[in-house]
Amino acid sequence: MSIGIGGSSAEIELNKLQDMTADISPIGAAEYSTRIARAQKLMQEKGIDALYLNAGTSMSYFTGTDWHPSERMVGALLPASGALTYIAPMFEIGTLELYMGVKGAVRGWEEHESPYLLFKQMMHDLGLTSGTIAVDESTPYFISNGIALAAAEFSYINGVCITAACRQIKSTAEIALMQRAKDMTLEVQKAAARILRPGITTGEIADFINQAHIKVGAPKGSYFVIVLFGEDSAFPHGVKNPKALAENDMVLIDTGCELHGYISDITRTYVYGTPNERQRQIWDIEKAAQAAAFAQAQVGSRCGDVDLAARACLADYQLGPDYKLPGLPHRTGHGIGMDIHEWPYLNSGDDTLLKPGMCFSNEPMICVPGEFGVRLEDHFYMTEDGPKWFTEPSHSIDDPFGYEA
Repeated sequence: MSIGIGGSSAEIELNKLQDMTADISPIGAAEYSTRIARAQKLMQEKGIDALYLNAGTSMSYFTGTDWHPSERMVGALLPASGALTYIAPMFEIGTLELYMGVKGAVRGWEEHESPYLLFKQMMHDLGLTSGTIAVDESTPYFISNGIALAAAEFSYINGVCITAACRQIKSTAEIALMQRAKDMTLEVQKAAARILRPGITTGEIADFINQAHIKVGAPKGSYFVIVLFGEDSAFPHGVKNPKALAENDMVLIDTGCELHGYISDITRTYVYGTPNERQRQIWDIEKAAQAAAFAQAQVGSRCGDVDLAARACLADYQLGPDYKLPGLPHRTGHGIGMDIHEWPYLNSGDDTLLKPGMCFSNEPMICVPGEFGVRLEDHFYMTEDGPKWFTEPSHSIDDPFGYEA
């Protein structure tokens, strides 16, 4: 049996876990002010008159105001200069004010009124009767279309040129939150490995991981959980009817949590029992591909070249090429922050140049149809001197968590 796998129980492991968040703080007011100032500076440079932020992570990023998007328009209007204004249904204003990070006036609309005409009026009240409005790219079509029809005198562009430009460069405070969230999930991964036993179901593991995330300080539990055994592990995001664990199965567990709005996402793959030569070979190649991607991730390199480095490594072992199986069927990695998948992306077509503050997953999964899959996923962030791991990669198939490294 590999080191750190099996031999314990859910009760024992949950009792061992402790809150890991006592000394970590959420994003503060000063940073929200800095974010707004940066967005407004970019808007002025690009000739954009206003940015509409729909309820969701971009509104939360710039304002600290958390609100779940729905069929009712709730958002914030940020002009290129001047104060932020919110828009919401009249009956929600009192609640919205309770959730506000950055305080601002709220313009309300009654249920029989058009929020899009109110938006137009808000623009006119800013002294703007024409110009360019950037619309948060996560805005549902019914809202963006409603605004465009109601205020046809304005031109509209994708707000990603502001939202992504700001959000993809993480601050020291953001990186600290992500570091802690990932530390928490790694401890949960270790605990989950110790409760494995023949016959345990993926649902039992997922329930344990959720409880374990709560114990280490994530109040909402797991942000997501994927647990796969044996042949099922060859499907990157799972199967309809997952099998229970059997002796010598490959085990793939992918999970994460949320801490003060920031996401963790770590995958560990290992064998429950004794790895055979094929499992050992593919696991080692996966580790080499992850290392190749990390080595390529230097300031000024293309995001796409990181993906190509992982694929070149796999091709050296006659895997692939490109997306062919056995091999890597998806991108090597994704940006991460307040959303689990953010810009930019480590795929061969992404020409974004790596800059300090960018954060990515590194997960060049190998899928072998009919046999198993291996995904080793850790995240790194870019510094002036190159990439730095949030969590150290899995050590070996015999000691996946590095207890004897």
